[in-house]
Amino acid sequence: SFLQMELEALRSIYEGDLCFRELSPVSFQYRIGESGDPKAFLIEVSWPETYPQTAPIISMDAFFNNTISSAIKQSILDKLMVEVEANLGTAMTYTLFEYAKDNKEVFMENQPVNTVTSVSNSIAIGTPDVPASKKKDKKEQLSKTQKRKLADKTDNKGELPRGWNWVDVIK
Repeated sequence: SFLQMELEALRSIYEGDLCFRELSPVSFQYRIGESGDPKAFLIEVSWPETYPQTAPIISMDAFFNNTISSAIKQSILDKLMVEVEANLGTAMTYTLFEYAKDNKEVFMENQPVNTVTSVSNSIAIGTPDVPASKKKDKKEQLSKTQKRKLADKTDNKGELPRGWNWVDVIK
């Protein structure tokens, strides 16, 4: 049958392609974009019994797409449906996947890339900052004489006078 032929064609075209998944002999998923790409998305195409005379069912309901705004999903589906209309009566699943790949940037140009969360997460991991007040306690306690000696060496700003540590060359 026609569907069998298209199924076999898809299997051979996408063999070894990690982006392609056959969910059932009439339902396929394709990931557009690399797995780490914030603008990657999944398209699911299912064939009704009357396909390809009638349009395949295209869905973006996969959990993978849950960060994509519904407006963008709708605009992608609308664009894919235009492609479907142009290809009715032909084996179009491959065409749709390739069309989505070619137009990924256009499809997702209005999708805000949410990199903020990943950055703040990495900061939160690790040792929590020790509050400054605790750090101060660790300073050794100086005796009064030690403090006085320090005070003698420094001027009122707490800075040592110029030349206090110079080596006496004249001797």
